[in-house]
Amino acid sequence: MDRKQLVKVRGKSLYLDFYYQGIRQRPSLGLEDTKANRLHAERLHSAIEHEISIGTFDFAKHFPNSKKAIDLNKSSNKTITLALDEYMRSAQRQLEKSTIKGYNSAIEFYLKPNFGHIKLTDLTASDVKAWIYSLSISAKRINNVLIPLRRVFEDAYAEEIIDKNPMLRVKNLPVKTEEPHPLTPAESEAILKELPQQGKNLIQFALWSGLRTSELIALEWSDVDFKAGVVRVRRAIVNKNAKQPKTKSGERDVKLFPPSLDALLDQKQFTYSSGSRVFNNPNTNKPWETDAQIRRTLWIPALMKAGIEYRTPYQTRHTYASTLLSAGEPPMWVANQMGHKDWAMIRRVYGRWIPEVDTTAGSKIMKIWSQNGHKELVNA
Repeated sequence: MDRKQLVKVRGKSLYLDFYYQGIRQRPSLGLEDTKANRLHAERLHSAIEHEISIGTFDFAKHFPNSKKAIDLNKSSNKTITLALDEYMRSAQRQLEKSTIKGYNSAIEFYLKPNFGHIKLTDLTASDVKAWIYSLSISAKRINNVLIPLRRVFEDAYAEEIIDKNPMLRVKNLPVKTEEPHPLTPAESEAILKELPQQGKNLIQFALWSGLRTSELIALEWSDVDFKAGVVRVRRAIVNKNAKQPKTKSGERDVKLFPPSLDALLDQKQFTYSSGSRVFNNPNTNKPWETDAQIRRTLWIPALMKAGIEYRTPYQTRHTYASTLLSAGEPPMWVANQMGHKDWAMIRRVYGRWIPEVDTTAGSKIMKIWSQNGHKELVNA
Protein backbone atom coordinates (compact mmCIF):
# COMPACT_ATOMS: atom_id res chain seq x y z
CA MET A 1 0.00 0.00 0.00
CA ASP A 2 1.25 3.49 -0.88
CA ARG A 3 2.45 5.27 2.24
CA LYS A 4 0.45 8.38 1.33
CA GLN A 5 -2.71 6.30 1.59
CA LEU A 6 -1.88 5.67 5.27
CA VAL A 7 -1.93 9.38 6.07
CA LYS A 8 -5.41 10.73 5.44
CA VAL A 9 -7.55 13.79 6.00
CA ARG A 10 -10.75 13.99 8.04
CA GLY A 11 -12.22 17.47 7.76
CA LYS A 12 -9.13 19.67 7.97
CA SER A 13 -7.10 17.35 10.21
CA LEU A 14 -4.65 14.62 9.32
CA TYR A 15 -5.04 11.11 10.75
CA LEU A 16 -3.12 7.84 10.48
CA ASP A 17 -4.44 4.49 9.31
CA PHE A 18 -2.78 1.28 10.64
CA TYR A 19 -3.53 -2.02 12.35
CA TYR A 20 -2.71 -2.77 15.98
CA GLN A 21 -3.71 -5.94 17.89
CA GLY A 22 -5.58 -7.04 14.78
CA ILE A 23 -7.79 -3.92 14.90
CA ARG A 24 -7.80 -1.04 12.45
CA GLN A 25 -6.67 2.17 14.19
CA ARG A 26 -7.30 5.65 12.77
CA PRO A 27 -6.18 8.20 15.38
CA SER A 28 -6.34 11.90 14.61
CA LEU A 29 -3.10 13.90 14.77
CA GLY A 30 -4.82 17.26 15.23
CA LEU A 31 -2.63 18.70 12.48
CA GLU A 32 -3.67 20.69 9.42
CA ASP A 33 -3.09 19.18 6.01
CA THR A 34 0.17 20.89 5.04
CA LYS A 35 3.23 19.54 3.28
CA ALA A 36 5.34 19.71 6.43
CA ASN A 37 2.67 18.05 8.53
CA ARG A 38 2.22 15.28 5.98
CA LEU A 39 5.96 14.58 6.06
CA HIS A 40 5.81 14.42 9.88
CA ALA A 41 2.79 12.10 9.71
CA GLU A 42 4.53 9.75 7.27
CA ARG A 43 7.60 9.51 9.51
CA LEU A 44 5.41 8.91 12.56
CA HIS A 45 3.57 6.18 10.71
CA SER A 46 6.85 4.47 9.82
CA ALA A 47 8.02 4.64 13.43
CA ILE A 48 4.72 3.18 14.68
CA GLU A 49 4.83 0.31 12.19
CA HIS A 50 8.39 -0.48 13.31
CA GLU A 51 7.42 -0.44 17.01
CA ILE A 52 4.46 -2.68 16.32
CA SER A 53 6.67 -5.16 14.47
CA ILE A 54 9.15 -5.43 17.38
CA GLY A 55 6.47 -5.39 20.09
CA THR A 56 7.30 -2.05 21.75
CA PHE A 57 4.41 0.09 20.52
CA ASP A 58 2.55 2.05 23.22
CA PHE A 59 -0.65 3.63 21.92
CA ALA A 60 -0.97 6.03 24.85
CA LYS A 61 2.58 7.29 24.38
CA HIS A 62 1.87 8.51 20.85
CA PHE A 63 -1.78 9.50 21.36
CA PRO A 64 -2.21 10.30 25.10
CA ASN A 65 -5.46 12.23 24.68
CA SER A 66 -7.17 9.65 22.49
CA LYS A 67 -10.25 7.84 23.85
CA LYS A 68 -8.88 4.74 22.15
CA ALA A 69 -5.72 5.04 24.24
CA ILE A 70 -7.81 5.12 27.42
CA ASP A 71 -9.85 2.08 26.31
CA LEU A 72 -6.75 0.14 25.31
CA ASN A 73 -5.07 0.97 28.61
CA LYS A 74 -8.08 -0.31 30.57
CA SER A 75 -8.22 -3.47 28.49
CA SER A 76 -4.51 -4.18 28.69
CA ASN A 77 -4.60 -3.88 32.49
CA LYS A 78 -7.63 -6.12 33.03
CA THR A 79 -6.76 -9.09 35.19
CA ILE A 80 -8.19 -12.57 34.86
CA THR A 81 -9.91 -12.13 38.25
CA LEU A 82 -11.75 -9.05 36.99
CA ALA A 83 -12.67 -10.78 33.73
CA LEU A 84 -13.98 -13.87 35.56
CA ASP A 85 -16.10 -11.71 37.88
CA GLU A 86 -17.56 -9.81 34.93
CA TYR A 87 -18.31 -13.05 33.10
CA MET A 88 -20.12 -14.60 36.07
CA ARG A 89 -22.25 -11.47 36.55
CA SER A 90 -23.33 -11.57 32.93
CA ALA A 91 -23.93 -15.33 32.97
CA GLN A 92 -26.36 -15.37 35.91
CA ARG A 93 -29.45 -15.28 33.69
CA GLN A 94 -28.13 -17.70 31.10
CA LEU A 95 -26.88 -20.62 33.18
CA GLU A 96 -28.58 -23.21 35.37
CA LYS A 97 -28.07 -22.82 39.13
CA SER A 98 -26.11 -26.07 39.22
CA THR A 99 -23.82 -24.82 36.43
CA ILE A 100 -23.23 -21.52 38.22
CA LYS A 101 -22.34 -23.39 41.40
CA GLY A 102 -19.85 -25.54 39.50
CA TYR A 103 -18.27 -22.54 37.77
CA ASN A 104 -17.96 -20.61 41.04
CA SER A 105 -16.24 -23.58 42.63
CA ALA A 106 -13.77 -23.83 39.72
CA ILE A 107 -13.11 -20.08 39.81
CA GLU A 108 -12.61 -19.69 43.56
CA PHE A 109 -10.64 -22.89 44.24
CA TYR A 110 -8.55 -23.18 41.07
CA LEU A 111 -8.60 -20.31 38.57
CA LYS A 112 -8.28 -17.22 40.77
CA PRO A 113 -5.58 -18.66 43.06
CA ASN A 114 -3.45 -19.64 40.06
CA PHE A 115 -4.22 -17.06 37.35
CA GLY A 116 -6.26 -14.29 38.98
CA HIS A 117 -3.39 -11.81 39.25
CA ILE A 118 -2.31 -12.24 35.62
CA LYS A 119 -3.42 -9.76 32.95
CA LEU A 120 -5.53 -11.13 30.11
CA THR A 121 -2.89 -9.97 27.67
CA ASP A 122 -0.12 -11.84 29.50
CA LEU A 123 -1.50 -15.38 29.91
CA THR A 124 0.09 -17.98 27.64
CA ALA A 125 -0.95 -21.47 26.66
CA SER A 126 2.27 -22.75 28.24
CA ASP A 127 1.22 -21.28 31.60
CA VAL A 128 -2.05 -23.18 31.52
CA LYS A 129 -0.51 -26.44 30.32
CA ALA A 130 2.15 -26.38 33.04
CA TRP A 131 -0.54 -25.83 35.66
CA ILE A 132 -2.66 -28.69 34.29
CA TYR A 133 0.25 -31.12 34.58
CA SER A 134 0.68 -30.16 38.24
CA LEU A 135 -2.89 -31.08 39.20
CA SER A 136 -3.91 -34.36 40.78
CA ILE A 137 -7.65 -34.13 40.04
CA SER A 138 -9.38 -36.16 37.33
CA ALA A 139 -9.20 -35.28 33.64
CA LYS A 140 -12.95 -34.65 33.59
CA ARG A 141 -12.68 -32.24 36.51
CA ILE A 142 -9.80 -30.38 34.86
CA ASN A 143 -11.82 -29.98 31.66
CA ASN A 144 -14.74 -28.61 33.66
CA VAL A 145 -12.52 -26.20 35.62
CA LEU A 146 -11.20 -24.75 32.37
CA ILE A 147 -14.66 -23.92 31.01
CA PRO A 148 -15.02 -20.47 32.69
CA LEU A 149 -11.47 -19.58 31.67
CA ARG A 150 -12.23 -20.52 28.07
CA ARG A 151 -15.39 -18.41 28.11
CA VAL A 152 -13.50 -15.38 29.45
CA PHE A 153 -10.89 -15.55 26.70
CA GLU A 154 -13.49 -16.15 24.00
CA ASP A 155 -15.24 -12.95 25.10
CA ALA A 156 -11.97 -11.01 25.36
CA TYR A 157 -11.02 -12.01 21.83
CA ALA A 158 -14.47 -11.17 20.46
CA GLU A 159 -14.30 -7.75 22.15
CA GLU A 160 -10.80 -7.22 20.67
CA ILE A 161 -9.20 -6.86 24.10
CA ILE A 162 -6.65 -9.49 23.05
CA ASP A 163 -5.39 -10.18 19.54
CA LYS A 164 -5.08 -13.95 20.05
CA ASN A 165 -6.74 -16.50 22.30
CA PRO A 166 -4.17 -18.67 24.13
CA MET A 167 -6.88 -21.12 25.26
CA LEU A 168 -7.32 -22.31 21.67
CA ARG A 169 -3.96 -24.05 22.07
CA VAL A 170 -5.03 -25.79 25.29
CA LYS A 171 -6.89 -28.97 24.38
CA ASN A 172 -9.26 -30.81 26.69
CA LEU A 173 -7.80 -33.92 28.28
CA PRO A 174 -9.16 -37.27 27.08
CA VAL A 175 -11.73 -38.66 29.50
CA LYS A 176 -12.17 -42.37 29.90
CA THR A 177 -15.85 -43.23 29.96
CA GLU A 178 -16.96 -45.53 32.74
CA GLU A 179 -17.43 -48.99 31.30
CA PRO A 180 -20.81 -50.65 31.86
CA HIS A 181 -20.61 -53.15 34.70
CA PRO A 182 -24.22 -54.24 35.02
CA LEU A 183 -25.47 -56.25 37.94
CA THR A 184 -26.37 -59.87 37.44
CA PRO A 185 -29.86 -60.97 38.52
CA ALA A 186 -28.30 -62.68 41.56
CA GLU A 187 -26.39 -59.52 42.52
CA SER A 188 -29.48 -57.38 42.13
CA GLU A 189 -31.48 -59.72 44.34
CA ALA A 190 -28.73 -59.79 46.99
CA ILE A 191 -28.60 -55.98 47.14
CA LEU A 192 -32.36 -55.60 47.34
CA LYS A 193 -32.46 -57.98 50.32
CA GLU A 194 -30.14 -55.69 52.31
CA LEU A 195 -32.22 -52.53 51.82
CA PRO A 196 -34.99 -51.04 53.97
CA GLN A 197 -38.34 -51.18 52.20
CA GLN A 198 -38.31 -47.64 50.82
CA GLY A 199 -34.71 -48.10 49.70
CA LYS A 200 -35.62 -51.41 48.08
CA ASN A 201 -38.46 -49.75 46.16
CA LEU A 202 -36.11 -47.04 44.91
CA ILE A 203 -33.39 -49.40 43.69
CA GLN A 204 -35.82 -51.94 42.24
CA PHE A 205 -37.50 -49.14 40.32
CA ALA A 206 -34.10 -47.86 39.13
CA LEU A 207 -33.10 -51.31 37.87
CA TRP A 208 -36.27 -51.61 35.80
CA SER A 209 -36.73 -48.02 34.59
CA GLY A 210 -33.21 -46.89 33.69
CA LEU A 211 -33.75 -43.43 35.18
CA ARG A 212 -30.72 -41.42 36.19
CA THR A 213 -30.38 -40.88 39.94
CA SER A 214 -31.14 -37.17 39.51
CA GLU A 215 -34.36 -38.13 37.71
CA LEU A 216 -35.32 -40.72 40.33
CA ILE A 217 -35.23 -38.27 43.21
CA ALA A 218 -37.20 -35.69 41.20
CA LEU A 219 -40.00 -38.11 40.30
CA GLU A 220 -43.43 -37.02 41.54
CA TRP A 221 -46.65 -39.03 41.83
CA SER A 222 -48.23 -36.78 39.21
CA ASP A 223 -45.62 -38.14 36.76
CA VAL A 224 -46.90 -41.69 37.21
CA ASP A 225 -49.69 -42.81 34.87
CA PHE A 226 -50.79 -46.20 36.16
CA LYS A 227 -53.52 -46.45 33.53
CA ALA A 228 -51.13 -45.92 30.62
CA GLY A 229 -48.40 -47.93 32.34
CA VAL A 230 -45.72 -45.24 32.09
CA VAL A 231 -43.82 -42.70 34.16
CA ARG A 232 -43.22 -39.32 32.60
CA VAL A 233 -39.69 -37.97 33.10
CA ARG A 234 -39.91 -34.18 33.10
CA ARG A 235 -37.26 -32.96 35.53
CA ALA A 236 -34.09 -33.79 37.44
CA ILE A 237 -32.67 -32.54 40.73
CA VAL A 238 -29.05 -31.42 40.62
CA ASN A 239 -27.38 -29.80 43.64
CA LYS A 240 -30.78 -29.66 45.37
CA ASN A 241 -32.30 -27.65 42.51
CA ALA A 242 -34.92 -28.92 40.08
CA LYS A 243 -34.04 -28.46 36.42
CA GLN A 244 -35.47 -29.52 33.10
CA PRO A 245 -33.65 -32.12 30.99
CA LYS A 246 -30.84 -30.69 28.86
CA THR A 247 -32.34 -32.06 25.64
CA LYS A 248 -35.87 -32.62 24.37
CA SER A 249 -35.20 -36.35 24.19
CA GLY A 250 -34.59 -36.24 27.96
CA GLU A 251 -38.30 -35.59 28.42
CA ARG A 252 -39.76 -39.03 27.83
CA ASP A 253 -42.33 -41.61 28.85
CA VAL A 254 -40.78 -44.75 30.32
CA LYS A 255 -42.69 -48.01 30.22
CA LEU A 256 -43.53 -49.67 33.53
CA PHE A 257 -42.46 -53.32 33.68
CA PRO A 258 -43.87 -55.57 36.43
CA PRO A 259 -40.88 -55.05 38.81
CA SER A 260 -40.94 -51.24 38.45
CA LEU A 261 -44.73 -51.20 38.78
CA ASP A 262 -44.55 -53.36 41.91
CA ALA A 263 -41.99 -50.98 43.42
CA LEU A 264 -44.31 -48.00 42.86
CA LEU A 265 -47.36 -49.79 44.21
CA ASP A 266 -45.48 -50.68 47.38
CA GLN A 267 -44.08 -47.16 47.69
CA LYS A 268 -47.59 -45.69 47.73
CA GLN A 269 -47.98 -46.63 51.38
CA PHE A 270 -45.06 -44.35 52.30
CA THR A 271 -45.43 -41.18 50.22
CA TYR A 272 -48.56 -41.19 48.06
CA SER A 273 -50.71 -39.20 50.48
CA SER A 274 -48.03 -37.16 52.23
CA GLY A 275 -46.32 -35.27 49.44
CA SER A 276 -45.54 -34.92 45.74
CA ARG A 277 -42.22 -36.83 45.62
CA VAL A 278 -42.33 -40.58 45.06
CA PHE A 279 -39.16 -41.63 46.86
CA ASN A 280 -38.12 -40.61 50.38
CA ASN A 281 -34.94 -41.13 52.33
CA PRO A 282 -35.88 -43.93 54.75
CA ASN A 283 -33.55 -42.44 57.40
CA THR A 284 -35.42 -39.12 57.49
CA ASN A 285 -38.69 -39.94 55.72
CA LYS A 286 -38.12 -36.78 53.69
CA PRO A 287 -37.46 -36.51 49.93
CA TRP A 288 -33.93 -37.26 48.79
CA GLU A 289 -31.97 -34.05 48.16
CA THR A 290 -28.92 -35.32 46.25
CA ASP A 291 -27.63 -38.43 44.54
CA ALA A 292 -24.69 -38.38 46.97
CA GLN A 293 -27.10 -39.11 49.82
CA ILE A 294 -28.29 -42.25 48.08
CA ARG A 295 -24.76 -43.40 47.34
CA ARG A 296 -23.44 -42.87 50.87
CA THR A 297 -26.36 -43.85 53.08
CA LEU A 298 -28.16 -46.47 51.03
CA TRP A 299 -26.19 -47.90 48.12
CA ILE A 300 -22.70 -48.44 49.56
CA PRO A 301 -23.91 -50.03 52.82
CA ALA A 302 -26.15 -52.45 50.89
CA LEU A 303 -23.30 -53.52 48.57
CA MET A 304 -21.01 -54.08 51.53
CA LYS A 305 -23.57 -56.18 53.39
CA ALA A 306 -24.31 -58.21 50.26
CA GLY A 307 -20.61 -58.71 49.52
CA ILE A 308 -20.97 -57.22 46.04
CA GLU A 309 -18.02 -55.59 44.26
CA TYR A 310 -18.44 -51.81 44.39
CA ARG A 311 -19.85 -49.97 41.45
CA THR A 312 -21.69 -46.67 41.21
CA PRO A 313 -25.49 -46.38 41.44
CA TYR A 314 -25.38 -45.38 37.76
CA GLN A 315 -24.79 -49.06 37.01
CA THR A 316 -28.50 -49.63 37.68
CA ARG A 317 -29.05 -47.73 34.42
CA HIS A 318 -26.52 -49.94 32.65
CA THR A 319 -28.27 -52.99 34.10
CA TYR A 320 -31.58 -51.79 32.68
CA ALA A 321 -30.13 -51.22 29.20
CA SER A 322 -28.20 -54.48 29.01
CA THR A 323 -31.22 -56.47 30.24
CA LEU A 324 -33.54 -55.05 27.57
CA LEU A 325 -31.00 -55.38 24.77
CA SER A 326 -30.07 -58.94 25.72
CA ALA A 327 -33.77 -59.82 25.53
CA GLY A 328 -33.84 -58.57 21.94
CA GLU A 329 -35.69 -55.28 22.42
CA PRO A 330 -35.16 -52.81 19.52
CA PRO A 331 -32.09 -50.63 20.22
CA MET A 332 -33.84 -47.47 19.02
CA TRP A 333 -36.71 -48.08 21.43
CA VAL A 334 -34.26 -48.68 24.28
CA ALA A 335 -32.49 -45.42 23.35
CA ASN A 336 -35.81 -43.56 23.57
CA GLN A 337 -36.58 -45.11 26.94
CA MET A 338 -33.23 -43.94 28.27
CA GLY A 339 -33.52 -40.41 26.91
CA HIS A 340 -30.99 -40.60 24.07
CA LYS A 341 -31.82 -38.71 20.88
CA ASP A 342 -30.66 -41.63 18.72
CA TRP A 343 -29.25 -45.09 19.20
CA ALA A 344 -25.61 -44.20 18.47
CA MET A 345 -24.87 -44.12 22.20
CA ILE A 346 -26.61 -47.47 22.66
CA ARG A 347 -24.54 -49.05 19.89
CA ARG A 348 -21.27 -47.61 21.23
CA VAL A 349 -21.79 -48.34 24.93
CA TYR A 350 -23.94 -51.47 24.89
CA GLY A 351 -23.02 -53.07 21.57
CA ARG A 352 -21.95 -56.35 23.10
CA TRP A 353 -25.41 -56.88 24.57
CA ILE A 354 -27.22 -56.45 21.27
CA PRO A 355 -27.95 -59.88 19.78
CA GLU A 356 -28.36 -60.52 16.09
CA VAL A 357 -32.02 -59.81 15.40
CA ASP A 358 -32.20 -62.25 12.53
CA THR A 359 -29.40 -64.70 11.85
CA THR A 360 -30.95 -65.48 8.43
CA ALA A 361 -30.71 -61.84 7.28
CA GLY A 362 -29.48 -61.66 3.68
CA SER A 363 -30.54 -65.21 2.81
CA LYS A 364 -33.48 -64.10 0.66
CA ILE A 365 -31.40 -61.96 -1.68
CA MET A 366 -28.76 -64.68 -1.83
CA LYS A 367 -31.45 -67.17 -2.91
CA ILE A 368 -32.55 -64.90 -5.75
CA TRP A 369 -28.93 -64.37 -6.69
CA SER A 370 -28.23 -68.09 -6.89
CA GLN A 371 -31.39 -68.77 -8.92
CA ASN A 372 -31.10 -65.96 -11.45
CA GLY A 373 -27.40 -65.39 -11.58
CA HIS A 374 -25.40 -62.26 -10.81
CA LYS A 375 -25.76 -60.59 -14.23
CA GLU A 376 -29.50 -61.13 -14.42
CA LEU A 377 -29.97 -59.70 -10.90
CA VAL A 378 -27.96 -56.59 -11.68
CA ASN A 379 -30.00 -55.94 -14.84
CA ALA A 380 -33.32 -56.56 -13.10
